[in-house]
Amino acid sequence: MWTREMFGTDVYHLISAFIIYSMIGWLVESIYMSFCNKKITNRGFGRGPFCPIYGFGGVVGYLILHPLSDHLIGLYLAGAVLATTFEYLVGRLMLKIFGEVWWDYNEKPCNYQGIICLESTIAWGFYAIIIITFLHSRILELVDRCNAQWGIMACRIILLLATIDYVTKLMKIFHVSLKEKKERLMDAYHSFRARWY
Repeated sequence: MWTREMFGTDVYHLISAFIIYSMIGWLVESIYMSFCNKKITNRGFGRGPFCPIYGFGGVVGYLILHPLSDHLIGLYLAGAVLATTFEYLVGRLMLKIFGEVWWDYNEKPCNYQGIICLESTIAWGFYAIIIITFLHSRILELVDRCNAQWGIMACRIILLLATIDYVTKLMKIFHVSLKEKKERLMDAYHSFRARWY
């Protein structure tokens, strides 16, 4: 699976880049919000240093935008529009699922529904330039410096920990206890068994 080619690169490099972007995004946003709030602020959904919206944004953004690497103005504009659209769609999805968005731009000038704002759109364009012209190649170099077996093991461990972290948080949000989950699984098992045995 890890060596399978997708979008001109292998799954190992894509997943590694996703993890690194998720962690860099968490770090940058947590530092920025800590500065704004004048106290240490964890901007991740869970407890760990992981924001998958930045992982998806970084990897998908690179895959879509890298053909524009020699056209900085086009890259800036496309990056700003693509990331703002992605942010808006994620915000609307969060509203539908959770009833709230985990960021609030209502105090920012030129915002739309508190989900997107001009300040972030401007920043997304610069992030696109940084990622496409500089950061992505450095991330791939870093991944290549590591032994692939150790790198794959690290990816598995990080994704497992992030999954546990997020599932635990979602269970708290939706008020699902482990006992209830076990009871539901047992009921489903007994129902399945009664049908087939």
